Amino acid sequence: MTQAELQLCSLLLQEHFGEIVEKVGNSLLRTGPRPLRLLVGDTGLLPDQVKKALCVLIQHNLVRYEVQPRGSVEYEAQSERILRILRYPRYIYTAKTLYGDPGELLVEELLLHGHLSMSCAVARVADRLTETMEDGKTMDYSEVSSTFVRLADTHFIQRCLMVPESLQSAKAPPPPAPALAIAEKDMYVVPRLSLVGKGKRRHSCDEEVEGEHKAKRQKQEGGASETPPDDGIYWQVNLERFHQHFRDQALVSAVANRMDQTSSEVVRTMLRMSEVTTASGASHTQPLSSNEIFRSLPAGYNIGKQVLDQYLALLADDPLEFVGKSGDSGGGTYIVSILWASRAPPSPFQHPSLILLLLHRFGSRCARIFRLLLRKKHLEQKQVEDFAMIPAKEAKDMLYRMLSENLVSLQEIPKTPDHAPSRTFYLYTVNVMAAARMLLHRCYKSAANLMERRQHEMRENKRLLEKSQRVEAILASMQATGAEVAQLHEVEEMITGPERQQLETLKRNVNKIDASENQVDETIFVLESFIESTVKRP
Repeated sequence: MTQAELQLCSLLLQEHFGEIVEKVGNSLLRTGPRPLRLLVGDTGLLPDQVKKALCVLIQHNLVRYEVQPRGSVEYEAQSERILRILRYPRYIYTAKTLYGDPGELLVEELLLHGHLSMSCAVARVADRLTETMEDGKTMDYSEVSSTFVRLADTHFIQRCLMVPESLQSAKAPPPPAPALAIAEKDMYVVPRLSLVGKGKRRHSCDEEVEGEHKAKRQKQEGGASETPPDDGIYWQVNLERFHQHFRDQALVSAVANRMDQTSSEVVRTMLRMSEVTTASGASHTQPLSSNEIFRSLPAGYNIGKQVLDQYLALLADDPLEFVGKSGDSGGGTYIVSILWASRAPPSPFQHPSLILLLLHRFGSRCARIFRLLLRKKHLEQKQVEDFAMIPAKEAKDMLYRMLSENLVSLQEIPKTPDHAPSRTFYLYTVNVMAAARMLLHRCYKSAANLMERRQHEMRENKRLLEKSQRVEAILASMQATGAEVAQLHEVEEMITGPERQQLETLKRNVNKIDASENQVDETIFVLESFIESTVKRP
């Protein structure tokens, strides 16, 4: 694990869970799997604090545990899962795009709490949606529940691992830590619940106090709350399914850029038909017949069967092989190539954001040399000068700059065994994997720098932000009690003109930093997908 990844993981843990959890997580990331006793000694925290921090990390699937042969339990941080916290806004936005506000809030609640039962998640989301509605309107549980079922059917959420029933009913002493498991067929099965009810609005302070007294009386009288019908069945967000969706969107966009919109819609239809049946690490989708694809096309695309066959033939004959033909039954069966298992995957440096990175860091001429080396594979310095049409002195300087940054590499091919420089060819080439890993490291560093800058901006303006929040709270309470316009205007003037301008500047800067974080994360996803697909090639 690189220093940049460790720094980014620490910042993410601190921002989302606080200093104590960050200390425990950072200790596990630096030292690897450790038992509780060594964790307490390394962090300098109280045993109860370390236990609670581990509970939080396990709840969010950021730490896993394993029972050792001697009976001790070791905890191990999952750095890849911690880095996914950076992508949470993208997961939530995707759920909103596909399933509307209920889908957005369901995914947000599951990410916020790590895992929840269906009844609890539906109730929370219904309450939040009711808060945003006009007075007199409420969100029904059944509507949120149907969105929950759709998310499970499309595998965007899945059930958490459970303690096997054999262990629960066994009379033998329990193991130091339970081994959790779940059958694959039950991973996306939604329990049959009749959730009846509507979302509730927040009560006033007096009603809340009265409700607390009532709850205390019930507790003293021995009354216990009813156990939910799905108690023990918890759900979590399936991040791999979201990554599969992002990858499918990238494939559709690539087809649209290379061919046309109709071709991209054909590929989108094929991906949608096999999105649930195709495993996340598969090299291609399940075979689909031409007749099935024709029946599944959107209603807006009025193309005939013969035209569809022509589009499929064009896609199959394209050199990039986005679509391949796997058989002749049913009018021909076709697959969508995902990981390019039968050929070399395309370079991630064709991605616009990475080309811009090369342009901004090294200039247009360096980017020209880089693209030339990608196309020609191996070139001598003189050949680079001739093909790129760049003077010898400038070409040498640019090649050495990229060589020092590990973007290009130098390969020696001696004519004689003594490796004499005068009898050796020196060929420049691009080690795409090494360059991709180097850029991925830089992206992690950039994301950490952006987070630190945002935290610095918030610290520098902490007093002003607290004042703004107090004024907004006063205005909200006065509006609720029906205050006059003059009184509201007087409260608004508590924030002076320069302070208001400073707040607007802060908001603009923070929005820019947030947008930059999202852009960096998109680049990280492209590089990680390329590295993963290259490693998985047979």
